[in-house]
Parts: sequence; structure tokens; C-alpha cells
Amino acid sequence: MEETNMDDSEQNRETEAAPALIAVHPTQESVAVAVGSDLRVFNLRGNSVSLLDESGGNKHKDSIRAIRYGAEGKLFVSAGDDKLVKIWVTDSWRCTHSVLSEKRVSAVAISKNGRFVCFADKFGMVYVTDIESSEKQDIPNKKAVPILSHYCSIITSLEFSPDGRFIISADRDFKIRVTLFPQNPLNGAHEIQSFCLGHTEFVTCLAFVCNPDCPQGFLVSGGGDSTIRLWDYACGSLLDTCHVGSQAGVAESNGGEEDIIPAVTDLCTTPDGSLVAVAIQSLPGVMLLSCDLSTKSLSVFKVVRIDGETFIPTSLGAGATSAEFLWLVMGVSSLNASESGSLARVRVLSGFGKTDQEPSFLEDKDVPGGEATLEKLQGDLCIKTEVFLTAAEAVKTAMRNLLIKKQYSAERREFRKRGRNDKKK
Repeated sequence: MEETNMDDSEQNRETEAAPALIAVHPTQESVAVAVGSDLRVFNLRGNSVSLLDESGGNKHKDSIRAIRYGAEGKLFVSAGDDKLVKIWVTDSWRCTHSVLSEKRVSAVAISKNGRFVCFADKFGMVYVTDIESSEKQDIPNKKAVPILSHYCSIITSLEFSPDGRFIISADRDFKIRVTLFPQNPLNGAHEIQSFCLGHTEFVTCLAFVCNPDCPQGFLVSGGGDSTIRLWDYACGSLLDTCHVGSQAGVAESNGGEEDIIPAVTDLCTTPDGSLVAVAIQSLPGVMLLSCDLSTKSLSVFKVVRIDGETFIPTSLGAGATSAEFLWLVMGVSSLNASESGSLARVRVLSGFGKTDQEPSFLEDKDVPGGEATLEKLQGDLCIKTEVFLTAAEAVKTAMRNLLIKKQYSAERREFRKRGRNDKKK
């Protein structure tokens, strides 16, 4: 029947591939990788890590979409499509809190003092939970408090400013919102400081560049328009724009078609704010941008490619206090064409943030922790190249389906309205 017809993207929405994620402890004590519903943690100091859930809630049963260490590394948060936000203490890797979200979670952030955990969902709401006041409550059944909204636009990234005064949220509709984070956020965050407007496609990621001479720092953002933009976020002023897709050699010539513009998938910055690492769709490696805080400008420093291997990173991570190593992961939650299930491949770039060392990718045996690290974080060490090519395309398609706004005819819009759940009786 006609009423049952759906777009292919709608039919596959529940089974869309989710990119593998990586996060690094601020002092590089541990590294965490999330692929599908699986959370893998390796302690680089040689201690074994076993994840213990003492919150009384369920384990992750669907794709994890966001992972994050707190500023001091004492807390770790994981969240995703199963609507669970799980808060872990990293000294013992126990999950002490589980918060149930009303919708699927797309981004998380931890306040600078480690007291508040914020998370955003795919309907544009940002919530907050107070960890200190929650310690003696039944957390699995507790709902977080909404503090701000982007009005039905998927929130793609959530960050606290270096001084903790602001919470910055980015969305699918090209917007970056800077909101004053109040002393008591449980009453809501109602004061908007600024909007950073300039991206012409969805915003995918946010990061900060700062140093002792500029402690408040500047904001950098990446998006589906294949640009990295530098902002004075306090006033919403655009300072510089770097078109990375064309300079990385992965943008095709007929760029009028939006589906061939390579999106920026992730950003990572050095502690002194001098370098910005950029992951770009179709780039087998990473682009390094030089950031001059005195002139408030960005420029391409180097493109570091991986020879002899198909490795297109889906997530980047580095220590907040020491960034000698840049950690990269390529992976996907599930592939129908693969019998390997959730796939992940981890690589490490040495010399990231070192002025006296040429950045280069380490061999597997030379990564911190050796092959034991890779065995824990990626599992199978022998995955065929064609499987990762399929994974890269799956992630690219999934991101496009999720973030590119679909255009419908008037007839199609009316058909979709008739099938809305909130209209059914």
C-alpha cells in the first residue's frame, strides 16, 4: 500500500552505522574507544581496566554517540542511541550514575569543576544533571533538567569554554550558540552571550585554542562545508576561515553538488593552541593547521597521509596537558556487508605539538603500550582493507543522512504529516 512506502533513508534510520569514537585522558593515563555499544578502555600505565556498573542501570545496548573525559580526568561520560548517559569514575572505572534521556543523545560535556554533566539530544534539547546532589538518589530513574534548546535541530557538539563561563552548542542548521552557564544551571541557562554564524552547512565539531597569554582562548569549528573557522566566541565574530577540503586534495572539481564536498568530521588542538588537527572525509590521514593567536589566523601547516593503508579517521583525541601523541580511530558500529561486526582501527601520530619533531605515524609496535593497546582498543588486528573502505563509505552516508536536511515536495510533506506519531489516535 502507498501508506507504507518510505524513503530508503527512513527505512534504514534504525540501522545506520555510527562512527567509532576515541577519547584520551588529559594526562594520557588512559585511552577509550567506543564502537557500536562497546566501550573499550586501556590504561597506558599498565594497570588492567575492567568496567564495573554499580549504578543499577543497564549497559549500553545501542550505538554510543559521545564519550568525554572531564577536565581533570576524574570523570568519564558515555551516551548514545539507547538514551542512557553513563557517568564513570576513572580511578576504578565504576559507573556510579546512569541518567535516562527522553531522546537519543548526540553530544556530552562535563563542567570544568566536574560537578555538572550536560548532554544534548537529536531534538535540540540540552540537559544538565548535578552529580553531587544526585549521589544518594535513584539515578537510573532520575531525569535530567532541560536548560536550553535549539528548537528541533540536531545538536552535534557541546563544549565548555576554557574558563567554564560559557557552554557552546552547535547544530545541524549551521548555528553555534554561546550561552552563559549560570551558577545554578538546574534553573535553566537563559542568557545567550552570542551566536557564531558563518557555516553554510551543518556544524560537526568544536574545540578551543588558548595559551597562557590568551587564557580565554578562541573557538574553532568544523562543518559540512569543508571549512575550519576561527571565532571570537564572546562576541560571535568570525576571525578567519580555512577551506580544508580543497587544500587536502580530497574535494572534487564540480563542487556545486553538496554530496561531494568532504565534511570535517573532528577537531583536536594542542595545549598551547598552536596546532589544530583536522579529520576530513576521504582523507587517509590528518591535516594539521597552524593557529596564530596573535594575528588570529589559521593556515595549513602539513597534511600527514598514511601510506599503504586505507585509514580515514572518524575521531581524534589527545591529552589536554600533554599532546605529544595524537590518537586517531577509524571504525563503524556495524556493517551488513561485513561479518566482523563493529570495526575499529587505531593509529597514533607522534610529534603532535612538538616543534622539534616532524609529525609521523607510528608503527603498531611503537604505539604507547605496544600491541596490547591495539588488542584492547580495536580488537581484531587483521582486518581486510576492503572492509575499511566499506566502513568509510558507511560512515559518510550515515552522516549525510543524519545531518543533511531533506527537501520534500508539498505532496510528500502532507503524507509525512499524516503518519506523525503525535497525530495518531
